[in-house]
Amino acid sequence: MSEELVLSLSHVYSGYSDGAGLFERRERQEVLHDVSFDVRHGEILGLVGESGTGKSTLAKTILGMVRPDRGTVTHYTKRPQMIFQDPYSSLNPFYSVEWTLEEPLRVYGKYDKAERKRRVREMLERVELPAECLRAKPSELSGGQRQRVSIAAALIRRPRFLIADEPVSALDVTIQAQILDLLRSLRRELDLSYLFISHDLNVVYQLCDRVLVMKSGRIVEQGTVDEIFDHPREDYTRQLLAAAE
Repeated sequence: MSEELVLSLSHVYSGYSDGAGLFERRERQEVLHDVSFDVRHGEILGLVGESGTGKSTLAKTILGMVRPDRGTVTHYTKRPQMIFQDPYSSLNPFYSVEWTLEEPLRVYGKYDKAERKRRVREMLERVELPAECLRAKPSELSGGQRQRVSIAAALIRRPRFLIADEPVSALDVTIQAQILDLLRSLRRELDLSYLFISHDLNVVYQLCDRVLVMKSGRIVEQGTVDEIFDHPREDYTRQLLAAAE
């Protein structure tokens, strides 16, 4: 793993304004508190914590969907792409797989039609889907196939950094293992880095190099997988590990 960085967060505070009325003062609800960490080139960094602890807000802050109140988010590559938990809701049900994969390239405007088609077929092969899937709509695919399409859509413009938000939690154990193997192979083939968000510590142990532990919007512990799983320092981390056994 390289010491080169793809992302750095320094003392980030972030949150949301409540839904106050037109003439009422909007109260700010702070979700992230003094969050600092780096993602290194080539690594898979896990982010774990209970539901509601701020993991999704952190992802949105990194993606620029939520602006930090304080602190800095520094990208050393172009902004990351997202792999979502539920590919059925993240894919447009009215369009074919081919349209879904080609549209970002069309909007990009750099490639002619023949090159777009070539890149779409190449990416479909990389995520191990047959060419027949190009004509299919999301409802005609299995859950595992839809997640592969979602991964292909995230990769079609060749980012170097992906955020994967619970990408296997909606899949059965066998399909989970296949998708995790795919993410590993794509990291090698395309020189990728990941922030892998999950509540499943067993999955994190299988896949990740390092782990961040988040509680109530704060990073309370971070270290290598072996450090966190074998020698946790925080009671909260020990509770998460005990619940996963």
